[in-house]
Amino acid sequence: MARGLVGLICCFALTVVIFTDSTAAVTHTVGDTTGWTIPSSPEFYTDTWEDNKTFRVGDKLAFNWSGVHNVAQVSTEADYDNCNTAAARVLSSTSPFEFTLNTTGDHYFLCTVGTHCRSGQKLKVDVDTSTTTPTTPATPTTPGSPTNGTTTSSPTTPTTSTPANSSPSFAPLGALSAAMFALVLSSFL
Repeated sequence: MARGLVGLICCFALTVVIFTDSTAAVTHTVGDTTGWTIPSSPEFYTDTWEDNKTFRVGDKLAFNWSGVHNVAQVSTEADYDNCNTAAARVLSSTSPFEFTLNTTGDHYFLCTVGTHCRSGQKLKVDVDTSTTTPTTPATPTTPGSPTNGTTTSSPTTPTTSTPANSSPSFAPLGALSAAMFALVLSSFL
């Protein structure tokens, strides 16, 4: 009986370690329910939406909009601050669009349509350097053809099984959990 209890305690401790040290990629819906649009406040995306979020390598940004918008990326903070649309690389003009964060550091996104960027439709994301999540080779993906002449594009299907910005899923650890349960059960027999 004592042996079974020790086995149960060890399995519980192992489960706690696995779940606290594991991180899974998270899909962040840009703007949450507001979506990717001209915000009511020019600071909405960077000072309101992005606050209290941690972005890691492997995470995805889901851009959703209606109307005429696009998602473009610039490489410098100066181009971002000045809404330099001439330096921007348009990633997609079709919604929805999903972008995988594949490097640490700052990433700058904006809309190049009219004065949308100057009206606040821009986002700076700082990808955390302390931890990374497992990832596959990352490329921007969008339904249809890319608008910037690149050839790396594939259709995406929006996921509706978990709400945006929810806790990471630990589904890949299901088999490990089942194995640990079997180990605990066998210690009682």
